[in-house]
Amino acid sequence: MRLVFRLLSAAVILVLLAFVGVLMLPGDRLAHIASQQLSKQLGRDVTITGDVSLAFWPTLSVSTGPLEIANADWAGDTPLLRAQAARIGVDAASLLSGDMRFRMIEADAPRISLVTDTSGRGNWELTTAEAQQTEAAPAPSPSADQTPAIPVFTLDRLRLSDAALSYTQAGEAPVSMQGVDLDLSWPDRQGAATLNLTLRPAGQPVSIAATIARPAALMAGQTAPVTASVKAPGGTASYDGSFGSLPEAQGTLSLDLADTAQFLAALGVSGVEVPQGLGRRAKAKGQITLTKGTQLALRDTRLTLDTNTLTAAADITLAEKPRITARLNADALDFSGLAQGGTGGSGGSGGGSGGSSGWSTAPIDASGLAAFDGEISLDANAIDLGTLKLGKTRTVMTLDRSRAVFALNEVRAYDGLVTGEFVANNRNGLSVGGKLRASDVELQTLLKDAADVTRFSGKADATLNFLGVGQSTAAIMSSLKGDGTLKAGPGRISGIDLDQLFRAGGAGGGTTVFDTLTASYTIAGGVLRNSDLLMTLPGITAEGEGKVNLGARTLDYLVVPTALNARDGRGLAIPVRIKGSWDAPAIRADMGEAIDRNLAEEKKELETKVRDKVTEKLEKELGVTVEEGESVEDVLQRKLEEDATKGLLRLLGK
Repeated sequence: MRLVFRLLSAAVILVLLAFVGVLMLPGDRLAHIASQQLSKQLGRDVTITGDVSLAFWPTLSVSTGPLEIANADWAGDTPLLRAQAARIGVDAASLLSGDMRFRMIEADAPRISLVTDTSGRGNWELTTAEAQQTEAAPAPSPSADQTPAIPVFTLDRLRLSDAALSYTQAGEAPVSMQGVDLDLSWPDRQGAATLNLTLRPAGQPVSIAATIARPAALMAGQTAPVTASVKAPGGTASYDGSFGSLPEAQGTLSLDLADTAQFLAALGVSGVEVPQGLGRRAKAKGQITLTKGTQLALRDTRLTLDTNTLTAAADITLAEKPRITARLNADALDFSGLAQGGTGGSGGSGGGSGGSSGWSTAPIDASGLAAFDGEISLDANAIDLGTLKLGKTRTVMTLDRSRAVFALNEVRAYDGLVTGEFVANNRNGLSVGGKLRASDVELQTLLKDAADVTRFSGKADATLNFLGVGQSTAAIMSSLKGDGTLKAGPGRISGIDLDQLFRAGGAGGGTTVFDTLTASYTIAGGVLRNSDLLMTLPGITAEGEGKVNLGARTLDYLVVPTALNARDGRGLAIPVRIKGSWDAPAIRADMGEAIDRNLAEEKKELETKVRDKVTEKLEKELGVTVEEGESVEDVLQRKLEEDATKGLLRLLGK
C-alpha cells in the first residue's frame, strides 16, 4: 500500500512539475514553438516577431506582434496572411507530448492575399509536399490520379477581425474588400468545420454561414459536402451540395429575395433597377452543376419573379460576358410593368376636338442588351405586355453583341396568329424594328391596346415592316419608317354612318358596316401615308387617302364614299374628312371636295358660259379679240402693253 501511495505521489509530482514547467516556459520560446508547429502543420513558413506575452486563462495562449504566413512559391512574395498582432492558444497537455494542438488563433486587422493560377489552383490549398520542397529538389507536380497530402492540422477556432481581403484570378485585375470578419471552428480533423464570414462589398454586412463536412478533402483540392447560406439586406440565398476549390459544385441552390435591387447592391452590384414582373421580388430553387469554374448548368429550376412563375433549364458559360442557352416555360406572365406609359413628351394635338397625351419621353435603358450573349426560348400560355395582350406564345430570343432578335414562331393574339421577328439593337444607340405578319386578328381589341383607337372592328390580315431609332418611345415613334398592308372584312366603323350620310347629309354618329377593306401604306419620319384605301359596302364604295402622324398622334384623312346607283347611275360622292388628334378627331363632310367630284361637268359648262360672256364684253368695250387658247388675263395684259407703247410714242413725237 505504501508503494502504491509513493507511485501516486511521484505521478502527481511529475504532473505538477510539468505544469510548472509549462508555466515557466518563456513567452518567446512558446511563440517559437508555435511558429514551428504551425509551419509544420500548414506546410508554409510561419513567422512571429515582436513582443510576446503569456496568458493562462481561459486557454494557455501567447499574444504576439506581427505574424506572417508565407505564400505558395508560385504565387509571389506577398505573404498569404500578414497580421499586426495575433493571439495563439494551445492545449497545455499537448505541449507535454510534444505534439502541439492549437485551440485558438486570433489575428487583428490581417491582410489576406488570395491568388489562383491559370489552372485554377489556389494559393490557399495547403499540402505537406510544400513543406518538403527545397530549391535544390523541387517536388514534381502530382498526377491527376494522386491526392495531394494535406498538413496534419488541428484548430478549435480561428478568428480574423477587420481583415482586408484581396483576390486575384490569373490574368484578371485584383478584387479588394475591407472589413472582413471570419470565425472558423474545426476541432476534429476527421470531422466537420463550421464557418461564419462577414463581408462588406458595398459597406453593408453580408453574412455567410457554412458547414464543411470534410475540410481536409477540400484543402486537398477535392470536393466535399457543403451547406451554406448568405444573408444580406434584401434577401437570403442557400446552397446544399458538394463543393470543390477548382471551383466546382453540384447541389441545390435556393434564393428568397424580398428586394432584389437592395440584395444586389449589398453584394456590390449597385444601380440595378429591376422592372416589375422581372423580379423586384424573387424566389428560385433548382439544381446547379458548376464544372471547372466556367460551365454552369441549371436544371429543374423554378423561378418566381414578382407574380410570374416559370420553370427553367439553362447552360451558362461564365466569362467576362457570359453566354447563356436557356429554355423557359410558363403559364401566364405579367410583364405590364415593362410598358413605357405616362404623359411625357409633347405629343401634338391637331385640329378638332380633344388632345393627345403624347408618347413617353422617359429614356429607355437598353444597357441590359450587353449583359450576355446567347439564346433563350420561351413557351407561355399568356403574356401581358401592358399595351398588348398575347395568348399562347412560342418565341426564341438570340442575343449577340447588344442586338436581340426575337423570332416569333407562334403568337396567338387578339383571336388571330402573329408571326415574324422583332429586333432591338443597342450597338450604336437604340433602334427597334421588325417584320410582322398577322392573320385573322380582331381589329377592335388590337387597335385599342396598341394605339387607343376604338372605331374599327372586324377580322384582319396585315403585314408590317418597320424601323425606329431613339432613346425614348417618343423619339422612336417620330422616327419610324417602313411599309405594310391591311386586308379586313367584314367589319364595322363606329362614329360614322355612310348610309345616313347619303340620306340626310350627316356624317357623325352611327356605325358603318363594310364587306371588305384593303390598303397599303408607307412610313417615313414617323408619318404613315396611304393613298389606296378601298372599302366596299352594299351599293357603296369608299376610297381613302391621307396621313397619320404616329409621333404626334394626329391624323388628316379623307374618305370618299360613293353611292353607286345615285344620279341615274353616275354615282354620288360625299367626301368625309377625319382630322385632328386620333383620340378624338373631328369628322365632317368636305363640301369643296364634294363639289369637285360630283359637279365637275356642271362646273365646266358654267365656266364656258362665263368665259364666252367675258370675251364678248372685252371685244365690245376694248376692241380686242380673244384668240383661241388665250386667257382673259393674257388679253388684258396685251391691251395694256399696246396702250403704253402708243402713249410713249406720242411723248417722243412719233
